Amino acid sequence: MSTKAKVNLGPSAGPANRAALIAAAREVFAESGFMAPLSSVAKLAGVGQGSLYRHFPDRISLAVAVFDDNITALEELGARTDSTLVDLFNSVAEQVITSTALIDMITSERDERTEHLATRMTAVVAALLARDQEQGRIAHHVEAADVMLAISMLAMLLARTPVGERADAAARARAIFRAAFIPSRT
Repeated sequence: MSTKAKVNLGPSAGPANRAALIAAAREVFAESGFMAPLSSVAKLAGVGQGSLYRHFPDRISLAVAVFDDNITALEELGARTDSTLVDLFNSVAEQVITSTALIDMITSERDERTEHLATRMTAVVAALLARDQEQGRIAHHVEAADVMLAISMLAMLLARTPVGERADAAARARAIFRAAFIPSRT
């Protein structure tokens, strides 16, 4: 029985391995919770434990990388001229549905490595809010802190909702968001 040894690509494999680890962590944590064995993440990513720990020395650094990836996607959404706060809220809901284990970690453990996440998210919210208010899509009484609170409430709600009920809960939360923040047309 002959098995072919995996070719070691050295440092050039680093970015691809990191991306594979983040994708695998998102999936493993969604299926098995934040305390899932990190060996499962490495295995799903197709890398060894050494590669995992070289990129992410601990569980929190891996979770922060997943959130950084999520926020990068939200920043890209916010940069599009046709994006709205409703689009952002919808995207956050979709991300949260698959990242509930990570929401629990972020909210339960205070770590300075997570602080930049809120700063980045607030910047996306503030830019979209200003644009939406200028175009009459969001009421002028709404502040960035209000939107951040609504997003936090959505995240906590979905993290505690059974998997089969999350889509419905997210839809109801979006309806509340629209009712509270979108100006009534009378």
